[in-house]
Amino acid sequence: MDQLFFGYFAGVIAVTAVLVVALRNPVYSALSLLVMFFHVAGLYVTLHAEFLAAVQIIVYAGAILVLYLFVVMLLNLHRDDRYHSQWRSVAFVCVPLLIEFMVLIAGSIAAAPQSVAPAEAGSGENTLAIGEVLFSTYLFPFEVASLILLVAMIGAIILAKRDIGEVKSEG
Repeated sequence: MDQLFFGYFAGVIAVTAVLVVALRNPVYSALSLLVMFFHVAGLYVTLHAEFLAAVQIIVYAGAILVLYLFVVMLLNLHRDDRYHSQWRSVAFVCVPLLIEFMVLIAGSIAAAPQSVAPAEAGSGENTLAIGEVLFSTYLFPFEVASLILLVAMIGAIILAKRDIGEVKSEG
């Protein structure tokens, strides 16, 4: 049953990752990215890494995707008509993925099933250790990284507003 769930999550992740690149509309591409983030979180749950699944949903599906959509809406991107057909690039990505998937399936059928002991339920040692190290040893680099991201976001807004103002004054 675990292999069935893994196959489902891996298949949806591969398809939505290709759709992120192949779709012309950036909003649809971001929605495909959202579906991919949630399925990656589901894959973490099957691996008994519930903390990573929660972080995946909160950080990536919550914050990063909102940031992508903010940039798309700020820059007012429309469909990119420079590329007539992106199916060549989709085929370029899908064919190796399909070959790799077939090799993995053949290898998993040939190999004997191995049982993996699940992590102890309710043991918060891993989450506690991550929290202690992040907020003691790596507190300063964590804060510096957040300030760098804030400055980059403010700079992107200023540059985008300047370009929009120049286009309106020329027209």
